[in-house]
Amino acid sequence: MTSQLISRRMAAKNLIAAGAAGLAVATLAEGQQPHMQAALRALNNAATQLQAAADDKAGHREKAIQLVSQAINQVQQGIQAGVKK
Repeated sequence: MTSQLISRRMAAKNLIAAGAAGLAVATLAEGQQPHMQAALRALNNAATQLQAAADDKAGHREKAIQLVSQAINQVQQGIQAGVKK
């Protein structure tokens, strides 16, 4: 139970950080990369929904949270790379 709580807290912290970074990047590049911005919004929505889902998913929910967090990071890096050009 304790490890699940710690894992969930870590995942929540990562998602909050990713979301905050996403908002900062979105503000910087608003309108410049509409498809990347849409993808970022969709991923942030997915992260929110995964956090709200019930825990008991045989580890798949936690893995999905990790993968969505990684995807958010990659999209943010892509947006930043596009802004630098």
